[in-house]
Amino acid sequence: MLRLRRAQPDDAPVIFELIGELADYEQLRPQMIGSVEELRRHLFGEPRFAQAMIAEWDGVPAGFALYFFNYSTFQCRPGLYLEDLFVRPAHRSRGIGQALLSALEQRARELNCGRMEWAVLNWNQSAIDFYLRFGARPKDGWTLYSKDLLKSPTQPV
Repeated sequence: MLRLRRAQPDDAPVIFELIGELADYEQLRPQMIGSVEELRRHLFGEPRFAQAMIAEWDGVPAGFALYFFNYSTFQCRPGLYLEDLFVRPAHRSRGIGQALLSALEQRARELNCGRMEWAVLNWNQSAIDFYLRFGARPKDGWTLYSKDLLKSPTQPV
């Protein structure tokens, strides 16, 4: 019933659709300004900036995970950063999210990564509980910072 696979270039439209559903769930649709072609170029072009995994339930796209690799200078090892994980509401409670996370953990271990990281919205208690059950813990003492380069003018250093 469940099949996990690495995304292929022809999957860009369905990944984009799933990202839109995630944006709707998180009430962030106005922040979704990219296109299918940009997504395809960044996932499958050169340079390749990110990778994705598709979860299918009975041949129907049920969810996805989009991730990339970062680097820990203290560990002197790569890390896997999970940018987005989403399972369609109709497919939840079937172990799909757990399967996606476990597959990513396996990939990270194969590549000798030192850690997996991701961010979760403070109000998303169901996601927080899910990640806690997976064995993840909040990273105390750190605050995530972000600068939107599409909206911010260049600042001299």
